Amino acid sequence: MTDGISDESADVVGVLTERIEARFDMGMDQLKAAVAAAPTANPDATDVVKWHGLLVEAQSVLERAEDDLLAALETQPSEVDDPTMGLAHRVNAAVTTRDGRAMVVRWLLDPDAPGKKDLAAQRLARLRPRSGPAVQTSAPHRPAGTPAPASAWRPARSAR
Repeated sequence: MTDGISDESADVVGVLTERIEARFDMGMDQLKAAVAAAPTANPDATDVVKWHGLLVEAQSVLERAEDDLLAALETQPSEVDDPTMGLAHRVNAAVTTRDGRAMVVRWLLDPDAPGKKDLAAQRLARLRPRSGPAVQTSAPHRPAGTPAPASAWRPARSAR
């Protein structure tokens, strides 16, 4: 392209989707189905599918923000008002989000990326098989009719 914008930045999602499909030798829909069926079978595929989904979502948000900004600009006189500037800031934030997620996908796809072969990466790889949270994230189950312990949370009483 002659405008200085690479093809990759013009269609970030499309380019990265193609890279993912080539890396895993299957279409994106097939890969998503495989990850959904066995999320722990290939942690790399699981991570890529997750971040690709976040990237697609960010691209969608960006497109809506751009559409909103264009619609507002069409109704503006020569000077841009504050609400329209807010839309411009929303577009900038959406671009930043989309580009950050694209960087994560690129990193996940690059086996030689910085941080993947050093000692810290090896330590993280040993921790990766954990399938659940390290700490309990929900209250323990109590059979119906069993009173709560005296130390259980009680609603605060209003001070009168």
